[in-house]
Amino acid sequence: MCAKVTHPRADAHPPGPELDRIDKRILKLLQNDATLSNVALAERVNLSPAACLRRVERLKRDGVISRIVAHLDPEQLQAGMVVLIGVVLDRSTPESFAAFEEAAQKVSGCMECHVVTGEFDYFMLVRTRDSQSFNRLHAEQLLYLPGVRQIRSFMGLREVVSTHQVPI
Repeated sequence: MCAKVTHPRADAHPPGPELDRIDKRILKLLQNDATLSNVALAERVNLSPAACLRRVERLKRDGVISRIVAHLDPEQLQAGMVVLIGVVLDRSTPESFAAFEEAAQKVSGCMECHVVTGEFDYFMLVRTRDSQSFNRLHAEQLLYLPGVRQIRSFMGLREVVSTHQVPI
């Protein structure tokens, strides 16, 4: 019987740093409220403020905490309509993927763009004010994305789940 040998992909991420239960608790608390002061955070995880700060700084240095941002309310900022866009490219070459990805980063209101498997090559998540503003975006930007054979748009009717919290 032969053992299956697996080779890591060149672009695969190395395993992340070891996280103990206190690190995980710190991450959960900060994901829920990143405005917690170090003193309040330390109190909730039963550490001294100095020890807690060292852990948070290590989590930042190791890239586990990549950014600390404010989560904004899209409705308050006239960006309440969410549109999921499936994109099919006309060619599957590294050059066509690179050209599309560079252009997708410049699409107004594009919050996410993912390479996917299946019927589409990409899924984009775009936020806009309303259907009229999406129609303008479609006519002025989406139709001109390089290498696109097909675009299918799915307008969100009601948000059921939306979170930036990574499962820990």
